[in-house]
Amino acid sequence: MSDANPAATPARPNRRKVREGTVVSAAMDKTAVVAVIERVRHPRYAKTVQRTKRLYAHDEANDVKVGDRVRVTETRPLSKLKRWRVVEILERAK
Repeated sequence: MSDANPAATPARPNRRKVREGTVVSAAMDKTAVVAVIERVRHPRYAKTVQRTKRLYAHDEANDVKVGDRVRVTETRPLSKLKRWRVVEILERAK
């Protein structure tokens, strides 16, 4: 039987969600609004549907612009709406 001590078990490496999206607003200070598009199949009609989520992400350096493709990761609550942090800029807006 395995040891029931939770401190002995290794921490899960993928605890935080990671998403990729497009910056749709960068007007706030140190905050970017990222639109994440998810494609899901409709349960009844089997058509692929797009669902968009707008995530408020922390951008410490204020270096993202509208149209940039970014990667965000889940983090502790930073404000009323901010629960994500910009990890890297994948592609700059043209």
